Amino acid sequence: MVSVALGPRALLAAAWGVLLLTAPAGAQRGRKKVVHVLEGESGSVVVQTAPGQVVSHRGGTIVLPCRYHYEAAAHGHDGVRLKWTKVVDPLAFTDVFVALGPQHRAFGSYRGRAELQGDGPGDASLVLRNVTLQDYGRYECEVTNELEDDAGMVKLDLEGVVFPYHPRGGRYKLTFAEAQRACAEQDGILASAEQLHAAWRDGLDWCNAGWLRDGSVQYPVSQPREPCGGLGGAGSAGASGGANGGVRNYGYRHNAGERYDAFCFTSNLPGRVFFLKPLRPVPFAGAARACAARGAAVAKVGQLFAAWKLQLLDRCTAGWLADGSARYPIVNPRARCGGRRPGVRRGARDPAAWTPLRV
Repeated sequence: MVSVALGPRALLAAAWGVLLLTAPAGAQRGRKKVVHVLEGESGSVVVQTAPGQVVSHRGGTIVLPCRYHYEAAAHGHDGVRLKWTKVVDPLAFTDVFVALGPQHRAFGSYRGRAELQGDGPGDASLVLRNVTLQDYGRYECEVTNELEDDAGMVKLDLEGVVFPYHPRGGRYKLTFAEAQRACAEQDGILASAEQLHAAWRDGLDWCNAGWLRDGSVQYPVSQPREPCGGLGGAGSAGASGGANGGVRNYGYRHNAGERYDAFCFTSNLPGRVFFLKPLRPVPFAGAARACAARGAAVAKVGQLFAAWKLQLLDRCTAGWLADGSARYPIVNPRARCGGRRPGVRRGARDPAAWTPLRV
């Protein structure tokens, strides 16, 4: 059983633990540089955006920087249309925000969260509040004045963690749509290829292929071995090959007819995870009652991974999670806690053999 978070300081659960909601942190801003200039016209509009990327976290506030000016001083800022869109596919965009003079409008999930920064003439920067996991990606800032226009790109990245996931029924059980739902149920979204590559560079090693957000199937190998694609770089991406391993890539797969695991991504928690340790092991129903008695609910897998990665939760005791698995987070590896590498490990004991706890 999974309880629903309650109130403005709702309690989300851990494996026998609780997440307490707190306020989000502040924003981070990027520098500006010209990324595209329309040439050949003396009065062309020039858009400037951030180099690289800007970084935020779930629940945070971020400024997507964008400024514009004219190569000729004769132009004013009246009648300029500012439009922000999000790139959802190489050839597909979704509307985020439009401004024409005093008329401003945000679209879809950005309503109530997006507004212009308005820091003087030529500022088209967008303030985005209460950042969500779905906000990750590339945004286009377009400035149009009569027949002149220019655009620049801003990439919004999120601090977070990639975690591999498969349901209790076993590995390679998920279609692409089922992988999307599975990540959402565990407080995450399907990871992007860039996020998986970054996780591999950070040491993620997983010998089972999983869906990514773009419909491709890949898996990261930081310790090359024969059962995980061999010792060479065939089928690898990134700085792969030889002793360095790499991200093995199966390419784009039939998203309704083929089944794999999932690589999910989640960002920071609005609270913390802690463990409730009863006098003796308990089954899932007993753990759920114990959490509920404290105004909490059993934590999701993504919440435990976020607590391990971002809050440095270290506990050498397995506890229940919302999907019925038992896991524990290790920041400081030691022999009695599952080996010499940090990570979130599955509990070794059979949960079905655990005895009830009366609450």
